[in-house]
Amino acid sequence: MSKRKYYFTIAGLSAILIIGAYISIHMGSVKIPMSVTIQALFSDSKLMAEKYPGLDIESLLMILKEIRFPRILAAIICGLALSISGAAYQSMFRNPLVSPDLLGVLAGAACGALIGLMFGFSFVGAQVGAFIFGILAVLLAMSLAMFFPGNRLVMLIMGGVISSSLFSSILSIIKYAADAKEKLPSIVFWLMGGFSSISLETLYLCSFVILIGSFFLILMSGQLNLLSMGDEEAQTLGVNVHKTRNIIIFITTAISASTVALGGMIGWVGLMIPHIARMITGPDNRQLLPVAGLIGAIYLLLVDDLCRCGFETEIPIGIVTSLLGVPFFIFVTYKTSK
Repeated sequence: MSKRKYYFTIAGLSAILIIGAYISIHMGSVKIPMSVTIQALFSDSKLMAEKYPGLDIESLLMILKEIRFPRILAAIICGLALSISGAAYQSMFRNPLVSPDLLGVLAGAACGALIGLMFGFSFVGAQVGAFIFGILAVLLAMSLAMFFPGNRLVMLIMGGVISSSLFSSILSIIKYAADAKEKLPSIVFWLMGGFSSISLETLYLCSFVILIGSFFLILMSGQLNLLSMGDEEAQTLGVNVHKTRNIIIFITTAISASTVALGGMIGWVGLMIPHIARMITGPDNRQLLPVAGLIGAIYLLLVDDLCRCGFETEIPIGIVTSLLGVPFFIFVTYKTSK
């Protein structure tokens, strides 16, 4: 893609994201006038109450600032993180079927976070547990791929399936041991994915990790291009393959684990969106990663709107992303096999 077309694409996707976020703010059971939304960012609540005497300004501002704004930002941040990390994994492992959920990162991170919460750690402790177990899941998948003979890319997929199954089994044990009346329902609902109970503390901490990690991945996109050519070619061109790969795995796992802490297990986004972005930009990661991040943010924002407004009761976002992801995965598998 030419630079001019790339800049137009970035500008267009950014505009769509801003317009989509603005429309999403006004979607819900409580109707909020657009003029109130704009002034809520800059005006004092007392002045607004005097200007709109017929509206319960305090309640509307509470809905905007404590419910809708955090939820919309969480959906955007998670969509960006999962898409960028999925694109980075696919380029690094040279496998179009690799994504954070297929490598077991999401299951491992969820397992670590739940163990931390079960032992009474703070949110930061649960976040650290999510990161550690996410790293363990990736290392297990990579170790199995290196240990068994055969096609390395196919073995990596099989290693990811085994890793994901292992940590999913541990999650099942945790659910079985949890209190059936108090903890189990919240654990099950959280694992299905969703942003209905986002706290500002969680949003700020996870957003910081995701944005910093995404920034560094984009900075390393040139080295990702070299890694995607193969280890020998990258090493010939002056890349420290082992060190660079470990740094990228560290960053992508931190990003993916943060999405689990923020919104639970949201699968398939990291597989679908990089393919869509690659159809637009081509394989150059310097263009692919930013475009994939914006498309992922738009996609997850729209899916979240569907989950909270498209049905009589809100449904977990992980269910919808899985339903949309399965036919796309079949299509990608068919194209890859050819």
